[in-house]
Amino acid sequence: MTFIRRFDHVGITVADLDAVTAFFVSLGMEADRKMAVEGEFLDTVIGMTGARTEIVMLRAPGGGTTLELSSFTRPDHLPGSPAAPANELGLRNVAFEVHDLHAAVDHAAADGYGLVGGIGEYEGVWRMAYVRGPEGIIVSLAERIEK
Repeated sequence: MTFIRRFDHVGITVADLDAVTAFFVSLGMEADRKMAVEGEFLDTVIGMTGARTEIVMLRAPGGGTTLELSSFTRPDHLPGSPAAPANELGLRNVAFEVHDLHAAVDHAAADGYGLVGGIGEYEGVWRMAYVRGPEGIIVSLAERIEK
């Protein structure tokens, strides 16, 4: 039996919701309005009492799976590992296909977000790079190589 109907979203907890939202919007994501969530529903789902979070949902221009950014105002967020290497256990990157990888990497660099490694090419089909965005979030940018 299959329980999953579709892939809905990926959630990332951040400290500075506005800065992280601005980073993803600068890459081309579209942001919904910021909203606050608190009360019995949130407390039940996350297993904490008295929690409050602000959330922004982001989507790619073509639609599809969304990215949920969440910043807790109660309880205060716990520090993560902003310099986590690619082999550290846990969610390691969020991936996007881009039109022009070099331009996207240059754009991120101009905003102060550098490459984790370099730009690689996979079997003449994909060109890819990891960019370390705000709060250490690794963003995988990939461009299909046209033949």
